[in-house]
Amino acid sequence: QVQLVESGGGLVQAGASLRLSCAASGRAFSRYAMGWFRQAPGKEREYVAAISWGGSTTDYADSVKGRFTISRDNAKNALYLQMNNLKPEDTAVYYCATWSRSYYYRPRDSFDYWGQGTQVTVSS
Repeated sequence: QVQLVESGGGLVQAGASLRLSCAASGRAFSRYAMGWFRQAPGKEREYVAAISWGGSTTDYADSVKGRFTISRDNAKNALYLQMNNLKPEDTAVYYCATWSRSYYYRPRDSFDYWGQGTQVTVSS
């Protein structure tokens, strides 16, 4: 059973940076593509980024492209999201997520598992 635990959220001013981390356990991390999505109060879930199991391929929502970078360290079973030049509209709970199938990479397909989320708040 996969477990995903996010950390690194916080309250920052517009223009600042944050790095989110996700610790994964329960299965062979290196076999599974990973991603991030976010959800702001009163809004629908929004896809943010995805990365293939080996880390060679990434995908980003247009709203974060050029500002966010997704990466992973398979030796540490860890996923990251580096967020630069944060904007107030980035305020949301950010979730680390993955799919149930190994070697499956379909960015923007619905994720099967996700963590409890970490709050990111960007003030103007």
